[in-house]
Amino acid sequence: MAQWLGTSLPVFALLTVVLMGGAGLMTGQALGAAWRPVWLLLLYCLLLGGADRFLTFALFQGELLSLTGYLADTAVITAIALIAFRLTRARRMVSQYPWIYERVGPLSYRARVGRTEEKGE
Repeated sequence: MAQWLGTSLPVFALLTVVLMGGAGLMTGQALGAAWRPVWLLLLYCLLLGGADRFLTFALFQGELLSLTGYLADTAVITAIALIAFRLTRARRMVSQYPWIYERVGPLSYRARVGRTEEKGE
């Protein structure tokens, strides 16, 4: 497993999940709060994946040009960033437009259903 990651599992967990995952979390929150499109988040996560690969190489003698390591790092960072983006976007939509949207779950919202009560005759 460490061979296709390009580094050891503890280094992957510490550097990719904790450190760069935290950067992905903050990136997702910032872009979600600023109403930026999701494709921009994906672009930033590709750059964060490259930074993670470089730090793995520079600090822990991991493989710099490991394609599978880069893809694994970028996938983890992107997943964390997308969840943070969606949480932030759902929270903002419901709090900013409470007359239009209602919360369905932590990651989703929906349009409010207009209740029209018929008066009995």
